[in-house]
Amino acid sequence: MKQAADVARYRANLQGEVDSAALYRAMAQSAEDPTQAELYHKLAAVEDAHAAFWQRRLQTLGAPLAVRPGWRTRVLIGLARRFGADFVLPVARSLEAMDQDSYDHQPESAQTAMPAQERSHVRLLGQLARRPRPGWSGTTYARLEGRHGAGGGNALRAAVLGANDGLVSTLSLVMGVAGASADSHTILLTGVAGMLAGACSMAMGEWISVQSARELYQRQIAAEAEELQQVPAEERAELELIYRSKGFTEEEAHNIAERVMADPQTALATLAREELGVDPEAMAGSPWAAAATSFLIFIVGALLPVAPFVWLTGEQAVLASAGAGAGGLFLIGAAITLFTGRSAWWSGLRQLSIGLAAAGVTWGAGWLFGVALGG
Repeated sequence: MKQAADVARYRANLQGEVDSAALYRAMAQSAEDPTQAELYHKLAAVEDAHAAFWQRRLQTLGAPLAVRPGWRTRVLIGLARRFGADFVLPVARSLEAMDQDSYDHQPESAQTAMPAQERSHVRLLGQLARRPRPGWSGTTYARLEGRHGAGGGNALRAAVLGANDGLVSTLSLVMGVAGASADSHTILLTGVAGMLAGACSMAMGEWISVQSARELYQRQIAAEAEELQQVPAEERAELELIYRSKGFTEEEAHNIAERVMADPQTALATLAREELGVDPEAMAGSPWAAAATSFLIFIVGALLPVAPFVWLTGEQAVLASAGAGAGGLFLIGAAITLFTGRSAWWSGLRQLSIGLAAAGVTWGAGWLFGVALGG
C-alpha cells in the first residue's frame, strides 16, 4: 500500500518537472531577448535534473518512467510559440508559486537542494514578470489586467474572463427572452443588440479607464520633471533614501543615486517608478487599442449563444443556443485551470453550473413576465 502511494507521489512530482522543463524550453525558443532565453534554458535544465531524480526513484520501485507534458502545458507551449514567452510568463510564475513548497516535507527531497531551487525559480520568474516589456505590456494589457486580474494576473487571463463576461451576459439575455416565448427573429435581434451593447459598454469603460490613467500619469510625471529641474538635490536625496530602504548601505545608495541623476531621462524614469509607482513605458499603449481589444473579446464570447438563431428557429434554436453556451462555459472553466492548476473537469463543470444557473434565472423571469403580460 505504501509503495503504491509512493509511486503515485513520485509520478506526480515527475509530471510537474516534465511539464515545467518543456514549458521553459518553449519559452526559451520564443524569447526575443537572448539573455532571457538563456535563463529559461537554465531553468529547464534544473527541472530536467529534478525529473531525473524522480525517475530514479520510480526505477527502484519498478514503476513506468515514461511521462509526457500534460494538456495544460501543451496549451501554454502553443501560446508561447504564437505570442511569445512573455505572454505565458505570469502563468508560469503562478504555477511555480503554487508548488514552491511541495518538496519541503517529502522525505526524499527535503534535505536536497530541490526545495531551495523551486523557491528560487519563483523569485526569478517574479523578477522577469515585473520587468518592463514594451513589446506587449502597454496600457492595453495593463488595463485589462487591472479589470480582471488579481495577484499574478495577465493578458491571457483577462482575455478568458472577458470572453466569459460576453458569454454569460448574452446567454442569460437570450434565455430570458426565450423564456417569454418570443419568436426566433425577436430573440436574434435582442441577442445581437445585447451583444453590441455589452461590447460597446466594455470598450467605452476600457477607453475611459486607460485614458484617465494616462492623463493622471502624465500629470504626475510632469510634476516630477519640474521638481527634478528645480530642486535636483532634493530629488537625489529622495533617491538615496529609497535605495537605503531597499537594503543598500549609505555609500552604495549615494553612488547609485549619483549615477542615476547623471542622466536626466533615466533620473525621471527612475523617480517615476520608485517614488510615484508609475511606469512611464506603460503610457505607450493606446486607449483605442484597449477599447478595441475589450470590444472584440466580449464579442467572441457573446457570439456563441447568438449564432444558432441565424440558422435555426423555434425550440431547436433555443436548444442549440443553450448547448453552444454550455460548451463555451465548460471550455472557459477548463481554460481558467491554466492559471489555477485545478482539475479541468472540476473547473469546467463548476463554470458550467454557475453559467447555466444564471441563464435559468433569466429564463424563469422571462417566462413569468411572459405569462403575466400574456394573461
